[in-house]
Amino acid sequence: MSEVQQEEKEVQTEHLNVEQRGAVLTPGEFQPHFLTAIYSELTELKSTVNSLKNKLEDTEKQLEVTKKKLENTEEQLEQLRRNDYKVAFAATLGNIGDLGPFNTDITLVYNKVFVNGGGAYNPTTGIFTAPVKGVYFFSVSGRHRSNRMSLSKNGEPMVYVIDHVLGDRYESTANSFSLTLEKGDHVYVRLRHNTWVFNNEADLTSFAGHLLFPL
Repeated sequence: MSEVQQEEKEVQTEHLNVEQRGAVLTPGEFQPHFLTAIYSELTELKSTVNSLKNKLEDTEKQLEVTKKKLENTEEQLEQLRRNDYKVAFAATLGNIGDLGPFNTDITLVYNKVFVNGGGAYNPTTGIFTAPVKGVYFFSVSGRHRSNRMSLSKNGEPMVYVIDHVLGDRYESTANSFSLTLEKGDHVYVRLRHNTWVFNNEADLTSFAGHLLFPL
């Protein structure tokens, strides 16, 4: 073998040894690589655990909301079983003669109460407060010479009772209406400014209502 060929063989052998050494990690080289892989796996695992934890918290919140809805439903059913939703009232202004006119709108206080089942009507304020969400029926009547009244809910007129007198005499008008109310809604009758109503022992000016059915 010539000297040139011998040198080429030695170079090839050296290259082979270098490649072999690169293919196998020494213990000192292996440890950092292993720790990096473990850290990456732990980071991914921690992210997965946090995600599952968040989903569990959301599920617990949904269960809590469902539990409260169920408790409310059970309470309503229990109240129905106890007949707590028997709500009805009827009242008049009493023997007062003419009431009004006033320079501003007022809430009529019907303080002569005939029935107040459930206690939802307040004869001191003239306001009916819905004890439960449901559909309610109301009626309003008035005896007067000049009258403009409104059946109002939470400050908003729903229906009106209006009269235009034909001659110098008292006349009667009435109106009725069904309303869907939320628990706590207020219903009352407003007498418009510059008008008046009349009532005596005949009790022709009245306000009445009752629950048709709960929702």
